[in-house]
Amino acid sequence: MGQVNCRSLCLSLFDYKTEKYVIAKNKKVGLLYRLMQLAILAYLLGWVFLVKKGYQTVDTSIQSSVITKVKGVAFTNTSELKERLWDVADYVIPSQGENVFFIVTNMIVTPNQRQTTCAENPNIPGAVCFQDSDCPKGEAIITGNGVKTGNCLMGGSNNSGTCEVFAWCPVEKLAKPKEPLLGQAEDFTVYIKNTIRFPKFNFSKSNVLQTKDRSFLKSCHYSPETLYCPIFRLGTLVHYTGNDFQEMASEGGVIGIQIEWDCDLDRAPSACNPQYSFSRLDNKFAEKSVSSGYNFRFAKYYQDANGVEFRTLMKVYGIRFDVLVNGKAGRFSIIPAVINVGTGVALMGAGAFFCDLVLIYLIKKSHFYRDKKYEEVRLTSQKFLSRRLVNGKQDSGCPGGPEPPEQLQTVET
Repeated sequence: MGQVNCRSLCLSLFDYKTEKYVIAKNKKVGLLYRLMQLAILAYLLGWVFLVKKGYQTVDTSIQSSVITKVKGVAFTNTSELKERLWDVADYVIPSQGENVFFIVTNMIVTPNQRQTTCAENPNIPGAVCFQDSDCPKGEAIITGNGVKTGNCLMGGSNNSGTCEVFAWCPVEKLAKPKEPLLGQAEDFTVYIKNTIRFPKFNFSKSNVLQTKDRSFLKSCHYSPETLYCPIFRLGTLVHYTGNDFQEMASEGGVIGIQIEWDCDLDRAPSACNPQYSFSRLDNKFAEKSVSSGYNFRFAKYYQDANGVEFRTLMKVYGIRFDVLVNGKAGRFSIIPAVINVGTGVALMGAGAFFCDLVLIYLIKKSHFYRDKKYEEVRLTSQKFLSRRLVNGKQDSGCPGGPEPPEQLQTVET
């Protein structure tokens, strides 16, 4: 028997196997198969190639630089600052803006502060006292302005007083102006120059129109029709986010300026255009919340004729602008194109496999189609089933010897 198997194995190396196709006259399964083919074809051509451009290699490692310049002047007349003209050096922080810049729109000014002792603001938690023991000497008021001296300065209602502190006096008042100090900033303009580069394709572009006309940037303003004029009016920027400038100027806020570059480098460079979007990034839905708005403090220091230092403290409210740049570029490449086409062909095969399962397992006459798809073929021959002896022995089955009996075969199609 071992020699018979040896011969069969040798001969099987020269066998050729082919598939047998069964045509099932079933309209429901046929319709399902065509619908799946159409769906796969629509996905491959519509989504993969047209929408996602699956035939391209993509570079998302965008290199970007941002330069900002603000222009505008304003005039104010207040009891703390008197008559004053405000220009870019006064209301833009930092003076050299890049991806982030801040414009002052409102402030609380506390002039002529000196380091001495005075009463803490009674609205500060822990500042109210009834006797000196309520103000331990050397204890700092964390949310206040200085360190307690141990004295309780009486004079409040209900026989209460306020702790004396060593601080920059007079301490800052908490009430801010009802109207924004620099409400005129609504008409200021900001120039945002953005240059991008995709290193994989060595492609660069800027959001400024390439022209020799020197008056272009002095007369144009951004609009959806003038994408290459990056000069924005501040009031318009805030309006794009759905907010009112004067309201935001009073409390402060954060505006995001999103510049998106989506470049198809299979087309002309002129088709690669910046797309702008604007949104408010701070907690605009909590208008009455203590966390809404945007503010911080800074001081300007001086010395009097005796060399004693004093300062003007400013708590400023304003609008911070964050310039966010994103983008990607794509160009045709044979590798992703072949991969996506191969994926589509594989999905076609998966559709046929699914329809086979429906045909032979899920419909009512599945047993009938299953019998047609899987056919058993039995080949027998009486002369090969009989035993023949050569010189009184059984055939060896090896090459050169008598033919071995042909085996029972089952063919699955």
